[in-house]
Amino acid sequence: MNRDAVDLFCGCGGLSLGLAAAGFDVVAGVDAWKPAIDVYRLNNPGHKSIQFDLSDEARTASLVRSHNPFLVAGGPPCQDFSSAGDRIEGLRADLTVKFARVIAKTKPPAFLMENVPRASLSEAYKTATRIFRKAGYGITARVVDAAFCGVPQTRKRLFMIGMLGENDGFLEHDLSKKVIEGKPRTIRQHFGKSLPFEHYYRHPRTYGSRAIFSVDEPSATIRGVNRPLPSTYRKHHLDSTDPGPEVRALTHIERALIQTFPESYIWPPESQMKKAVMEQMIGNAVPVRLAATVAGALYEYAESKETPGADDPPIEEALSLGNFFAIAAE
Repeated sequence: MNRDAVDLFCGCGGLSLGLAAAGFDVVAGVDAWKPAIDVYRLNNPGHKSIQFDLSDEARTASLVRSHNPFLVAGGPPCQDFSSAGDRIEGLRADLTVKFARVIAKTKPPAFLMENVPRASLSEAYKTATRIFRKAGYGITARVVDAAFCGVPQTRKRLFMIGMLGENDGFLEHDLSKKVIEGKPRTIRQHFGKSLPFEHYYRHPRTYGSRAIFSVDEPSATIRGVNRPLPSTYRKHHLDSTDPGPEVRALTHIERALIQTFPESYIWPPESQMKKAVMEQMIGNAVPVRLAATVAGALYEYAESKETPGADDPPIEEALSLGNFFAIAAE
């Protein structure tokens, strides 16, 4: 059975890793941003890593057709929808519509699109939904918090999953089974006893916001900006401790691990890539375990349609990505 997948807007590879962990065979990753595709290529030598402008619909559709995938996945850039941005729809929002048109032109059996929750309020998202439905796709759309998917981070993302010939909401039951019920995962649970710190600094979006967090809670959303604790910082009433020399920003490796990239993932040294560029691509990535949770529900649904009663794919085994990924004892 064809379970090939093409990852458009692949960035440095978080979504692709999640797709692979869920059982899909990723055959190509595509992105316009050279630094991200360089990192992607470094870590994914087994399939094509392609750099080109995904606003070129005809070329993108041709590439998708050449691979004849079961699944086309992607997270069109979300800055135009983000609460951190100016909230004006522009060229990036247009990529959401172009992604939908590529799906409608190529008709893969399934697609998966990821974005920030507020994207659902945009005209681009509404237009894309109409395009998908007109092309014959049943749609399941749901906001999922990564902290309930084995990721030690509060990160809510909107997923739209479509399959040809299905009814809307077709994946709700399977997806609900995958999302862990109970308390969200904390940093301490994720890293275990290897943590060298108890509190850390995360640069706030606005002045007057909390900036110091404890490892006994999920990380705040990993963003593209990562700055050191300013010497002028004054404690916020919600900070987990007082600012001091023991409080520091997370390293890019720690941030990548919180995004549930494996320890073995290769990140170029700062002599080869600017730190700000590295931080941005890590912050932009889809957490691996979040992607695996959503993609795993789709994989199992597709398997059940073709082979009723088939065993579940070994997602947990596939997600055993080193000591940092072991489930800590409660």
